[in-house]
Amino acid sequence: MHSETGVSNVVLVTVDSLRADAIGPYDSDRHTPVMDELAQRGTVFERAFANGNWTPFSFPSMLASSPVFADDGQIGVTGVETLAETLADAGFDTGGFNAANGFLTEHWGYDDGFDEFDSFVASVGSSIYSRYLATHPTVEAWLQLATSPFRRARSWLSSADSHRPFLDTSRMFDVEQGATSFLESASEPFFLWIHYMDAHTPYVPAPRYIREVSADRFGTHRMVLAHLHAGLGWEVGDRTLGNLRTLYQSAVRQVDDSLGRVLDALSEHGHDDDTAVVLAGDHGEEFQDHGHLAHYPKLYDELIRVPLIVDVPGAESRRVERQVGLDSLPPTVADLAGVSPPAEWRGDSLAPAVLDGEEPADEPVVSVTVRGEDVTDQPIPRSLDDGDLLVSVRDRDWSYIENVDTGDRELYHRPSDPGQQDDRSDGPDAEARAVIEAFEPLVDAHADLLHAAEQSEIDDEMDEDLDARLEALGYK
Repeated sequence: MHSETGVSNVVLVTVDSLRADAIGPYDSDRHTPVMDELAQRGTVFERAFANGNWTPFSFPSMLASSPVFADDGQIGVTGVETLAETLADAGFDTGGFNAANGFLTEHWGYDDGFDEFDSFVASVGSSIYSRYLATHPTVEAWLQLATSPFRRARSWLSSADSHRPFLDTSRMFDVEQGATSFLESASEPFFLWIHYMDAHTPYVPAPRYIREVSADRFGTHRMVLAHLHAGLGWEVGDRTLGNLRTLYQSAVRQVDDSLGRVLDALSEHGHDDDTAVVLAGDHGEEFQDHGHLAHYPKLYDELIRVPLIVDVPGAESRRVERQVGLDSLPPTVADLAGVSPPAEWRGDSLAPAVLDGEEPADEPVVSVTVRGEDVTDQPIPRSLDDGDLLVSVRDRDWSYIENVDTGDRELYHRPSDPGQQDDRSDGPDAEARAVIEAFEPLVDAHADLLHAAEQSEIDDEMDEDLDARLEALGYK
Protein backbone atom coordinates (compact mmCIF):
# COMPACT_ATOMS: atom_id res chain seq x y z
CA MET A 1 0.00 0.00 0.00
CA HIS A 2 1.22 3.47 -0.86
CA SER A 3 1.62 5.00 2.60
CA GLU A 4 0.71 8.56 1.64
CA THR A 5 -2.49 7.77 -0.25
CA GLY A 6 -3.66 4.52 1.34
CA VAL A 7 -4.02 3.12 -2.16
CA SER A 8 -2.71 -0.28 -3.26
CA ASN A 9 -4.71 -0.71 -6.44
CA VAL A 10 -6.44 1.36 -9.12
CA VAL A 11 -9.46 0.50 -11.26
CA LEU A 12 -9.85 2.77 -14.31
CA VAL A 13 -13.29 2.63 -15.92
CA THR A 14 -13.67 4.37 -19.28
CA VAL A 15 -16.97 4.67 -21.13
CA ASP A 16 -17.01 5.34 -24.84
CA SER A 17 -19.08 8.35 -26.00
CA LEU A 18 -20.11 9.35 -22.48
CA ARG A 19 -20.89 13.07 -22.37
CA ALA A 20 -20.84 14.73 -18.97
CA ASP A 21 -24.52 15.63 -18.83
CA ALA A 22 -25.51 11.99 -19.40
CA ILE A 23 -24.96 11.01 -15.76
CA GLY A 24 -26.41 12.13 -12.45
CA PRO A 25 -23.33 13.83 -10.94
CA TYR A 26 -23.51 16.41 -13.76
CA ASP A 27 -27.28 16.45 -14.40
CA SER A 28 -29.62 15.57 -11.54
CA ASP A 29 -32.35 14.50 -13.98
CA ARG A 30 -30.29 11.48 -15.07
CA HIS A 31 -30.76 8.02 -13.59
CA THR A 32 -27.31 6.59 -12.80
CA PRO A 33 -27.42 5.50 -9.14
CA VAL A 34 -24.06 3.71 -9.10
CA MET A 35 -22.17 6.63 -10.61
CA ASP A 36 -24.07 8.99 -8.32
CA GLU A 37 -22.84 7.08 -5.29
CA LEU A 38 -19.29 7.03 -6.63
CA ALA A 39 -19.44 10.81 -7.03
CA GLN A 40 -20.86 11.31 -3.55
CA ARG A 41 -17.81 9.53 -2.12
CA GLY A 42 -15.19 10.90 -4.48
CA THR A 43 -14.00 13.96 -6.37
CA VAL A 44 -16.01 15.24 -9.32
CA PHE A 45 -14.16 17.36 -11.87
CA GLU A 46 -16.77 19.78 -13.21
CA ARG A 47 -14.77 20.84 -16.27
CA ALA A 48 -12.99 17.76 -17.54
CA PHE A 49 -12.19 17.85 -21.25
CA ALA A 50 -11.10 15.14 -23.66
CA ASN A 51 -8.05 15.85 -25.77
CA GLY A 52 -9.76 14.55 -28.91
CA ASN A 53 -13.27 14.08 -30.24
CA TRP A 54 -13.22 10.32 -30.73
CA THR A 55 -11.48 7.27 -29.34
CA PRO A 56 -8.26 7.15 -31.41
CA PHE A 57 -7.73 10.88 -30.86
CA SER A 58 -8.48 10.80 -27.14
CA PHE A 59 -6.93 7.60 -25.82
CA PRO A 60 -3.26 8.38 -26.40
CA SER A 61 -3.75 11.08 -23.78
CA MET A 62 -5.84 8.87 -21.50
CA LEU A 63 -3.47 5.90 -21.34
CA ALA A 64 -0.13 7.44 -22.28
CA SER A 65 -0.48 11.16 -21.41
CA SER A 66 0.52 12.02 -24.95
CA PRO A 67 -1.40 14.01 -27.60
CA VAL A 68 -2.45 12.00 -30.62
CA PHE A 69 0.18 12.16 -33.41
CA ALA A 70 2.71 13.81 -31.06
CA ASP A 71 5.21 10.99 -30.74
CA ASP A 72 5.32 9.09 -34.03
CA GLY A 73 2.61 10.62 -36.19
CA GLN A 74 0.29 7.67 -35.50
CA ILE A 75 -3.04 7.31 -33.67
CA GLY A 76 -1.93 4.48 -31.38
CA VAL A 77 0.42 4.34 -28.39
CA THR A 78 3.28 2.29 -29.80
CA GLY A 79 5.68 5.23 -29.63
CA VAL A 80 5.29 6.17 -25.95
CA GLU A 81 5.36 4.46 -22.57
CA THR A 82 1.82 3.63 -21.46
CA LEU A 83 0.30 3.73 -18.00
CA ALA A 84 0.09 -0.05 -17.91
CA GLU A 85 3.79 -0.39 -18.81
CA THR A 86 4.75 2.07 -16.08
CA LEU A 87 2.76 0.23 -13.42
CA ALA A 88 3.83 -3.22 -14.61
CA ASP A 89 7.47 -2.17 -14.33
CA ALA A 90 6.72 -1.10 -10.76
CA GLY A 91 5.44 -4.59 -9.89
CA PHE A 92 1.71 -4.20 -10.43
CA ASP A 93 -0.49 -6.97 -11.79
CA THR A 94 -2.22 -5.44 -14.80
CA GLY A 95 -5.43 -6.34 -16.61
CA GLY A 96 -7.15 -4.60 -19.51
CA PHE A 97 -10.54 -5.44 -21.04
CA ASN A 98 -11.99 -3.49 -23.96
CA ALA A 99 -15.50 -4.11 -25.26
CA ALA A 100 -14.55 -4.65 -28.92
CA ASN A 101 -13.50 -1.13 -29.87
CA GLY A 102 -11.22 -1.80 -32.83
CA PHE A 103 -9.11 1.28 -32.06
CA LEU A 104 -8.08 -0.06 -28.64
CA THR A 105 -6.48 -3.33 -29.67
CA GLU A 106 -3.04 -4.90 -30.00
CA HIS A 107 -2.94 -3.44 -33.50
CA TRP A 108 -2.48 0.04 -31.98
CA GLY A 109 -0.30 -0.97 -29.01
CA TYR A 110 -2.96 -0.85 -26.30
CA ASP A 111 -2.01 -4.25 -24.95
CA ASP A 112 1.46 -2.98 -23.99
CA GLY A 113 2.11 -3.50 -20.28
CA PHE A 114 -0.92 -5.68 -19.55
CA ASP A 115 -0.43 -9.13 -18.05
CA GLU A 116 -3.99 -9.95 -19.09
CA PHE A 117 -5.55 -8.19 -22.06
CA ASP A 118 -8.60 -8.92 -24.17
CA SER A 119 -10.21 -6.60 -26.69
CA PHE A 120 -12.94 -9.13 -27.58
CA VAL A 121 -12.35 -8.35 -31.25
CA ALA A 122 -11.73 -11.13 -33.75
CA SER A 123 -8.04 -11.92 -33.81
CA VAL A 124 -6.11 -8.89 -35.04
CA GLY A 125 -3.80 -10.70 -37.42
CA SER A 126 -3.03 -10.66 -41.10
CA SER A 127 -6.48 -11.46 -42.50
CA ILE A 128 -8.35 -8.75 -44.37
CA TYR A 129 -11.29 -9.01 -41.95
CA SER A 130 -9.02 -8.72 -38.90
CA ARG A 131 -7.35 -5.61 -40.27
CA TYR A 132 -10.78 -4.19 -41.08
CA LEU A 133 -11.97 -4.77 -37.51
CA ALA A 134 -8.87 -3.06 -36.17
CA THR A 135 -9.88 0.17 -37.89
CA HIS A 136 -13.68 0.02 -37.74
CA PRO A 137 -14.56 -0.06 -34.04
CA THR A 138 -18.27 -0.99 -34.10
CA VAL A 139 -18.79 -3.31 -37.06
CA GLU A 140 -19.68 -6.24 -34.82
CA ALA A 141 -22.16 -4.12 -32.84
CA TRP A 142 -23.97 -3.09 -36.03
CA LEU A 143 -24.20 -6.74 -37.10
CA GLN A 144 -25.57 -7.62 -33.67
CA LEU A 145 -28.13 -4.81 -33.93
CA ALA A 146 -29.33 -5.98 -37.34
CA THR A 147 -29.91 -9.50 -36.06
CA SER A 148 -31.27 -8.55 -32.62
CA PRO A 149 -34.98 -9.06 -33.52
CA PHE A 150 -34.24 -12.64 -34.62
CA ARG A 151 -32.06 -13.37 -31.62
CA ARG A 152 -34.67 -11.97 -29.26
CA ALA A 153 -37.37 -14.11 -30.88
CA ARG A 154 -35.16 -17.18 -30.51
CA SER A 155 -34.58 -16.37 -26.84
CA TRP A 156 -38.30 -15.93 -26.28
CA LEU A 157 -39.13 -19.25 -27.98
CA SER A 158 -36.49 -21.08 -25.94
CA SER A 159 -37.55 -19.38 -22.67
CA ALA A 160 -34.04 -17.98 -22.31
CA ASP A 161 -33.11 -14.55 -20.94
CA SER A 162 -34.81 -12.10 -23.32
CA HIS A 163 -32.35 -9.37 -22.34
CA ARG A 164 -29.24 -11.32 -23.30
CA PRO A 165 -29.35 -10.57 -27.07
CA PHE A 166 -29.11 -6.87 -26.26
CA LEU A 167 -26.44 -7.17 -23.59
CA ASP A 168 -24.29 -9.30 -25.89
CA THR A 169 -24.29 -6.58 -28.55
CA SER A 170 -21.94 -4.30 -26.61
CA ARG A 171 -19.80 -7.20 -25.26
CA MET A 172 -20.66 -5.87 -21.82
CA PHE A 173 -20.79 -9.28 -20.18
CA ASP A 174 -17.45 -10.25 -21.72
CA VAL A 175 -15.78 -7.16 -20.26
CA GLU A 176 -17.50 -7.62 -16.93
CA GLN A 177 -16.53 -11.27 -16.69
CA GLY A 178 -12.95 -10.48 -17.66
CA ALA A 179 -12.77 -7.80 -14.98
CA THR A 180 -14.30 -9.88 -12.21
CA SER A 181 -12.10 -12.88 -13.07
CA PHE A 182 -9.06 -10.63 -12.90
CA LEU A 183 -10.14 -9.30 -9.49
CA GLU A 184 -10.58 -12.85 -8.23
CA SER A 185 -7.01 -13.87 -9.06
CA ALA A 186 -4.99 -10.64 -9.02
CA SER A 187 -2.33 -10.05 -6.41
CA GLU A 188 -1.97 -6.61 -4.88
CA PRO A 189 -0.90 -4.16 -6.06
CA PHE A 190 -2.90 -4.25 -9.30
CA PHE A 191 -4.17 -2.00 -12.05
CA LEU A 192 -7.39 -2.85 -13.89
CA TRP A 193 -8.70 -0.99 -16.95
CA ILE A 194 -12.14 -1.70 -18.41
CA HIS A 195 -13.70 0.08 -21.38
CA TYR A 196 -17.45 -0.02 -22.10
CA MET A 197 -19.00 0.50 -25.54
CA ASP A 198 -22.72 0.55 -24.65
CA ALA A 199 -23.08 4.34 -25.05
CA HIS A 200 -21.42 4.28 -28.48
CA THR A 201 -23.74 4.15 -31.47
CA PRO A 202 -25.53 1.84 -32.13
CA TYR A 203 -27.23 2.06 -28.74
CA VAL A 204 -28.78 -1.35 -28.05
CA PRO A 205 -29.80 -1.37 -24.37
CA ALA A 206 -31.81 -4.19 -22.82
CA PRO A 207 -35.53 -3.32 -22.53
CA ARG A 208 -35.41 -3.18 -18.75
CA TYR A 209 -33.06 -0.19 -18.89
CA ILE A 210 -35.29 1.61 -21.35
CA ARG A 211 -38.13 1.21 -18.85
CA GLU A 212 -35.93 2.66 -16.10
CA VAL A 213 -35.22 5.91 -17.93
CA SER A 214 -38.43 6.35 -19.95
CA ALA A 215 -42.14 5.71 -19.54
CA ASP A 216 -42.40 5.20 -23.30
CA ARG A 217 -42.97 1.74 -24.78
CA PHE A 218 -40.06 0.85 -27.01
CA GLY A 219 -40.04 -2.22 -29.25
CA THR A 220 -37.05 -3.72 -31.03
CA HIS A 221 -38.34 -2.59 -34.42
CA ARG A 222 -38.40 1.01 -33.20
CA MET A 223 -34.80 0.70 -32.05
CA VAL A 224 -33.67 -0.66 -35.40
CA LEU A 225 -35.66 1.98 -37.31
CA ALA A 226 -34.14 4.84 -35.30
CA HIS A 227 -30.64 3.61 -36.09
CA LEU A 228 -31.50 3.07 -39.75
CA HIS A 229 -32.58 6.71 -40.02
CA ALA A 230 -29.34 7.85 -38.42
CA GLY A 231 -26.99 5.38 -40.07
CA LEU A 232 -28.32 5.71 -43.63
CA GLY A 233 -28.59 9.47 -43.60
CA TRP A 234 -32.40 9.56 -43.70
CA GLU A 235 -34.24 12.52 -42.24
CA VAL A 236 -34.04 12.56 -38.46
CA GLY A 237 -37.05 14.35 -37.05
CA ASP A 238 -37.93 15.12 -33.46
CA ARG A 239 -39.42 11.66 -32.88
CA THR A 240 -36.37 9.79 -34.14
CA LEU A 241 -34.04 12.14 -32.27
CA GLY A 242 -36.04 11.55 -29.10
CA ASN A 243 -35.81 7.78 -29.64
CA LEU A 244 -32.04 7.98 -30.05
CA ARG A 245 -31.70 10.04 -26.88
CA THR A 246 -33.79 7.51 -24.97
CA LEU A 247 -31.70 4.63 -26.26
CA TYR A 248 -28.50 6.46 -25.38
CA GLN A 249 -29.59 7.23 -21.81
CA SER A 250 -30.78 3.65 -21.41
CA ALA A 251 -27.38 2.39 -22.57
CA VAL A 252 -25.69 4.68 -20.04
CA ARG A 253 -27.87 3.19 -17.31
CA GLN A 254 -26.86 -0.27 -18.54
CA VAL A 255 -23.19 0.66 -18.04
CA ASP A 256 -24.07 2.06 -14.62
CA ASP A 257 -25.57 -1.28 -13.58
CA SER A 258 -22.56 -3.22 -14.85
CA LEU A 259 -20.20 -0.89 -13.00
CA GLY A 260 -22.14 -1.67 -9.84
CA ARG A 261 -21.48 -5.37 -10.30
CA VAL A 262 -17.77 -4.76 -10.84
CA LEU A 263 -17.61 -2.67 -7.66
CA ASP A 264 -19.46 -5.44 -5.82
CA ALA A 265 -16.79 -7.90 -7.01
CA LEU A 266 -14.11 -5.50 -5.79
CA SER A 267 -15.71 -5.61 -2.36
CA GLU A 268 -16.30 -9.36 -2.36
CA HIS A 269 -12.61 -10.00 -2.94
CA GLY A 270 -11.56 -7.62 -0.17
CA HIS A 271 -10.07 -4.86 -2.31
CA ASP A 272 -12.50 -1.98 -1.81
CA ASP A 273 -10.74 -0.43 1.20
CA ASP A 274 -7.44 0.18 -0.61
CA THR A 275 -8.50 0.60 -4.24
CA ALA A 276 -8.98 3.91 -6.02
CA VAL A 277 -11.71 3.93 -8.69
CA VAL A 278 -11.48 6.38 -11.60
CA LEU A 279 -14.37 6.91 -14.02
CA ALA A 280 -14.06 8.87 -17.29
CA GLY A 281 -15.64 9.25 -20.70
CA ASP A 282 -13.26 9.25 -23.66
CA HIS A 283 -15.36 11.82 -25.57
CA GLY A 284 -18.98 12.87 -25.78
CA GLU A 285 -21.85 12.35 -28.21
CA GLU A 286 -23.83 14.76 -30.38
CA PHE A 287 -27.59 14.76 -30.83
CA GLN A 288 -27.79 17.49 -33.45
CA ASP A 289 -26.38 20.03 -30.98
CA HIS A 290 -24.46 21.37 -33.97
CA GLY A 291 -26.29 19.63 -36.79
CA HIS A 292 -25.05 16.03 -36.65
CA LEU A 293 -25.34 12.79 -34.71
CA ALA A 294 -22.72 10.60 -33.01
CA HIS A 295 -19.23 12.15 -32.95
CA TYR A 296 -18.12 13.63 -36.23
CA PRO A 297 -14.99 15.82 -36.31
CA LYS A 298 -15.96 18.83 -34.22
CA LEU A 299 -14.66 20.29 -30.97
CA TYR A 300 -17.76 21.61 -29.22
CA ASP A 301 -18.59 20.75 -25.61
CA GLU A 302 -21.05 17.96 -26.39
CA LEU A 303 -18.06 16.03 -27.76
CA ILE A 304 -15.23 17.31 -25.56
CA ARG A 305 -16.70 17.79 -22.05
CA VAL A 306 -16.74 14.43 -20.28
CA PRO A 307 -17.23 13.01 -16.80
CA LEU A 308 -14.19 12.54 -14.59
CA ILE A 309 -14.70 11.13 -11.09
CA VAL A 310 -11.94 9.87 -8.78
CA ASP A 311 -12.87 7.94 -5.64
CA VAL A 312 -10.06 7.28 -3.16
CA PRO A 313 -11.02 5.46 0.06
CA GLY A 314 -10.81 7.84 3.00
CA ALA A 315 -10.46 11.01 0.93
CA GLU A 316 -13.03 13.77 1.35
CA SER A 317 -15.76 14.20 -1.22
CA ARG A 318 -15.35 17.38 -3.25
CA ARG A 319 -16.09 19.05 -6.58
CA VAL A 320 -13.33 20.76 -8.58
CA GLU A 321 -14.35 23.61 -10.88
CA ARG A 322 -11.05 24.36 -12.61
CA GLN A 323 -10.55 22.89 -16.10
CA VAL A 324 -8.54 19.68 -16.49
CA GLY A 325 -7.62 17.49 -19.45
CA LEU A 326 -7.72 13.71 -19.73
CA ASP A 327 -3.96 13.66 -20.28
CA SER A 328 -3.91 14.02 -16.48
CA LEU A 329 -5.24 10.48 -16.05
CA PRO A 330 -1.94 8.53 -16.32
CA PRO A 331 0.07 10.76 -13.93
CA THR A 332 -2.88 10.85 -11.51
CA VAL A 333 -3.17 7.06 -11.42
CA ALA A 334 0.59 6.68 -11.08
CA ASP A 335 0.69 9.28 -8.29
CA LEU A 336 -2.12 7.59 -6.36
CA ALA A 337 -0.28 4.29 -6.70
CA GLY A 338 3.01 5.79 -5.51
CA VAL A 339 4.78 5.29 -8.86
CA SER A 340 6.93 7.95 -10.54
CA PRO A 341 5.58 8.95 -13.97
CA PRO A 342 7.81 8.89 -17.07
CA ALA A 343 9.36 12.25 -17.88
CA GLU A 344 7.76 12.34 -21.33
CA TRP A 345 4.20 12.29 -20.02
CA ARG A 346 2.65 15.71 -20.59
CA GLY A 347 -0.25 15.82 -18.13
CA ASP A 348 -0.20 16.90 -14.48
CA SER A 349 -1.30 14.70 -11.60
CA LEU A 350 -4.68 15.52 -10.07
CA ALA A 351 -3.92 13.52 -6.93
CA PRO A 352 -3.29 16.68 -4.84
CA ALA A 353 -6.75 17.94 -5.80
CA VAL A 354 -8.32 14.61 -4.87
CA LEU A 355 -6.44 14.05 -1.61
CA ASP A 356 -5.90 17.57 -0.29
CA GLY A 357 -8.27 19.84 -2.19
CA GLU A 358 -5.47 21.70 -3.99
CA GLU A 359 -6.62 23.54 -7.10
CA PRO A 360 -5.23 22.03 -10.33
CA ALA A 361 -2.89 24.21 -12.35
CA ASP A 362 -4.78 26.90 -14.25
CA GLU A 363 -3.64 25.59 -17.63
CA PRO A 364 -5.86 25.65 -20.75
CA VAL A 365 -6.84 22.27 -22.21
CA VAL A 366 -5.99 21.56 -25.84
CA SER A 367 -8.07 19.18 -27.99
CA VAL A 368 -7.74 18.18 -31.64
CA THR A 369 -9.56 16.61 -34.54
CA VAL A 370 -8.99 16.18 -38.27
CA ARG A 371 -11.80 17.07 -40.70
CA GLY A 372 -12.00 16.04 -44.35
CA GLU A 373 -13.84 17.86 -47.12
CA ASP A 374 -17.12 16.42 -45.88
CA VAL A 375 -17.61 16.48 -42.12
CA THR A 376 -19.17 13.01 -42.31
CA ASP A 377 -16.24 11.42 -44.15
CA GLN A 378 -15.50 7.86 -43.10
CA PRO A 379 -13.41 6.06 -42.15
CA ILE A 380 -12.08 8.04 -39.21
CA PRO A 381 -8.92 10.00 -40.14
CA ARG A 382 -5.71 8.26 -39.19
CA SER A 383 -3.17 10.95 -40.08
CA LEU A 384 -2.85 14.70 -40.43
CA ASP A 385 -2.97 14.24 -44.20
CA ASP A 386 -6.58 13.06 -44.01
CA GLY A 387 -8.01 16.56 -43.70
CA ASP A 388 -7.72 19.92 -41.97
CA LEU A 389 -6.31 20.03 -38.45
CA LEU A 390 -8.68 21.64 -35.94
CA VAL A 391 -7.35 22.63 -32.52
CA SER A 392 -9.39 23.91 -29.58
CA VAL A 393 -8.24 25.60 -26.38
CA ARG A 394 -10.39 25.78 -23.25
CA ASP A 395 -10.04 27.51 -19.94
CA ARG A 396 -12.68 27.81 -17.24
CA ASP A 397 -15.03 30.01 -19.30
CA TRP A 398 -13.92 30.21 -22.93
CA SER A 399 -13.69 27.77 -25.85
CA TYR A 400 -11.54 28.75 -28.84
CA ILE A 401 -11.56 26.58 -31.99
CA GLU A 402 -9.25 27.14 -34.95
CA ASN A 403 -8.92 25.37 -38.28
CA VAL A 404 -5.15 25.50 -38.55
CA ASP A 405 -5.16 24.88 -42.30
CA THR A 406 -7.76 27.48 -43.31
CA GLY A 407 -7.40 30.00 -40.50
CA ASP A 408 -11.13 29.85 -39.67
CA ARG A 409 -11.79 30.39 -35.98
CA GLU A 410 -14.60 30.40 -33.43
CA LEU A 411 -14.85 31.68 -29.87
CA TYR A 412 -17.53 30.91 -27.31
CA HIS A 413 -18.17 32.16 -23.78
CA ARG A 414 -19.61 29.06 -22.13
CA PRO A 415 -21.17 30.61 -18.98
CA SER A 416 -23.43 32.87 -21.09
CA ASP A 417 -23.66 30.49 -24.07
CA PRO A 418 -23.48 26.88 -22.83
CA GLY A 419 -24.70 25.53 -26.16
CA GLN A 420 -21.84 27.29 -27.99
CA GLN A 421 -24.05 28.92 -30.61
CA ASP A 422 -22.89 32.56 -30.39
CA ASP A 423 -19.51 32.86 -32.11
CA ARG A 424 -17.72 35.92 -30.71
CA SER A 425 -14.48 35.59 -32.66
CA ASP A 426 -15.16 38.53 -35.00
CA GLY A 427 -16.96 40.90 -32.65
CA PRO A 428 -15.74 44.18 -31.15
CA ASP A 429 -15.56 42.71 -27.63
CA ALA A 430 -12.17 43.61 -26.13
CA GLU A 431 -12.29 40.68 -23.68
CA ALA A 432 -12.91 38.24 -26.55
CA ARG A 433 -9.99 39.68 -28.52
CA ALA A 434 -7.73 39.28 -25.50
CA VAL A 435 -8.75 35.63 -25.14
CA ILE A 436 -7.96 34.96 -28.79
CA GLU A 437 -4.57 36.66 -28.47
CA ALA A 438 -3.79 34.44 -25.48
CA PHE A 439 -5.01 31.20 -27.10
CA GLU A 440 -3.66 31.55 -30.66
CA PRO A 441 -0.02 30.87 -29.64
CA LEU A 442 -1.15 27.68 -27.88
CA VAL A 443 -2.86 26.49 -31.07
CA ASP A 444 0.23 27.29 -33.13
CA ALA A 445 2.55 25.53 -30.70
CA HIS A 446 0.39 22.39 -30.63
CA ALA A 447 0.09 22.29 -34.41
CA ASP A 448 3.87 22.66 -34.73
CA LEU A 449 4.35 19.77 -32.26
CA LEU A 450 2.09 17.46 -34.28
CA HIS A 451 3.51 18.40 -37.67
CA ALA A 452 7.08 17.95 -36.38
CA ALA A 453 6.24 14.46 -35.13
CA GLU A 454 4.60 13.57 -38.45
CA GLN A 455 7.63 14.77 -40.42
CA SER A 456 9.95 12.82 -38.13
CA GLU A 457 7.95 9.65 -38.83
CA ILE A 458 8.10 10.31 -42.57
CA ASP A 459 11.87 10.79 -42.35
CA ASP A 460 12.22 7.53 -40.40
CA GLU A 461 10.18 5.66 -43.03
CA MET A 462 12.34 7.15 -45.78
CA ASP A 463 15.49 6.03 -43.94
CA GLU A 464 14.09 2.50 -43.56
CA ASP A 465 13.15 2.42 -47.24
CA LEU A 466 16.63 3.61 -48.22
CA ASP A 467 18.26 0.95 -46.03
CA ALA A 468 16.10 -1.74 -47.64
CA ARG A 469 17.04 -0.60 -51.16
CA LEU A 470 20.75 -0.46 -50.30
CA GLU A 471 20.60 -3.94 -48.81
CA ALA A 472 18.77 -5.25 -51.88
CA LEU A 473 21.55 -3.82 -54.05
CA GLY A 474 24.17 -5.53 -51.92
CA TYR A 475 25.59 -2.39 -50.28
CA LYS A 476 24.61 -3.35 -46.70
